[in-house]
Amino acid sequence: MPASDKLIIALDVSEHDYAIDLVEKFKDYVGIFKVGFELFISSGPKIVEDINKKGKKVFLDLKFHDIPNTVSKAAVAATRLGVHMFNLHTSGGLEMMKRCRDSVVEVCLKENIDRPKILGVTILTSLSREVLRDELGIQHGLRTHVRHLSSLALKAGLDGVIASAKEAEIIRNHCGKGFLIVTPGIRPSWTPPDDQKRTVTPKEAIRAGADYLVIGRAILQQSDPLKAIELITLEVLSA
Repeated sequence: MPASDKLIIALDVSEHDYAIDLVEKFKDYVGIFKVGFELFISSGPKIVEDINKKGKKVFLDLKFHDIPNTVSKAAVAATRLGVHMFNLHTSGGLEMMKRCRDSVVEVCLKENIDRPKILGVTILTSLSREVLRDELGIQHGLRTHVRHLSSLALKAGLDGVIASAKEAEIIRNHCGKGFLIVTPGIRPSWTPPDDQKRTVTPKEAIRAGADYLVIGRAILQQSDPLKAIELITLEVLSA
């Protein structure tokens, strides 16, 4: 996979036209664009359709988490939109994940739709070990919990997980080569960590086993975003 194909730009903006302008600006350098809560709520499904019209792929980052019936129906709706990948919380449980995958496979076969990649969110990169223990009541270690949730995602038939690159190596060793690892919380050494707690550089993420790097502010907030993409791509190549 070319280095540029490993990058996913997070369109963490609220205006539809601005997001499309960003896609147009970066489309020759990146293949996948992430649409999250802010953009999807303000723009609706049209943002996915318009990015697809540009010949680019969409990672729909809505982190579904609900009862199995509700999540499976949302997954089918996302599939019909034509997204390349979407995610759901692994903490929703094995049945929720399996129902989601089975519903997506069924509708793809029935309606001749390309099947999107389904990814399970493990532990948000904004959470620390202390938050996990003191606020969420999870007493075993963070890495142990991520490995457990990744195992559930694999058992449910998901394509991979969303996880910090700090846990990528343990996921890769436990879940195998074909299991996708998509890593947010990527911060080149020349950018601040912001609200992320468990950040790594692009080179560290690739060396740890990440397949895709989700990067937003480290590119969009730079005075020269294209130069930032170039530097990140070079760092990925050096790994």
